[in-house]
Amino acid sequence: MAAEAAVVRVAVRVRPLLPREALRGHRPCLRSDAATGEVELGRRRFRFAAVLPEAAGQAAVYRACVQPLLRAFFRGFNATVFAYGQTGSGKTYTIGEASDEQGIIPRAMAETFRLIDENDLIDYTVRVSYLEVYKEEFRDLLQVDTASKDIQIREDDKGNVGMCACAQATFLPML
Repeated sequence: MAAEAAVVRVAVRVRPLLPREALRGHRPCLRSDAATGEVELGRRRFRFAAVLPEAAGQAAVYRACVQPLLRAFFRGFNATVFAYGQTGSGKTYTIGEASDEQGIIPRAMAETFRLIDENDLIDYTVRVSYLEVYKEEFRDLLQVDTASKDIQIREDDKGNVGMCACAQATFLPML
């Protein structure tokens, strides 16, 4: 499915048991099928745009979930990547930079700047905000002393939705 063909695509990454969980006798609670995009939990089945099995590395997650959005973004489409899950489910590992494998944010930023460098016909300015939503409160990860109550979701006259009172890091092209 093309990135722009659906308004929202949901992908599931199955986290393997941690060594300490296996030592305590924990067992996997679901079955997944990457080919069909299905996850089975008890007697219930759920279908997703993508299911990434336990063995899927960071590069596979990026290729399946983020790279198509980034390419669509450079063709003029809006794109958002949102990591959701309970504490300990692997969100930080997936988006961040672990010592062994880069997550989706460093990969997306590297590819963004590579694509910009390849296009000499357009001038780009890149602005980045980095937010965490935890227990229904916003946290600005670029300006950690910003109070959650100061960060608000707003819609402008053109229907564009954005966050107010968030820090932005601006990257200008090198001349």
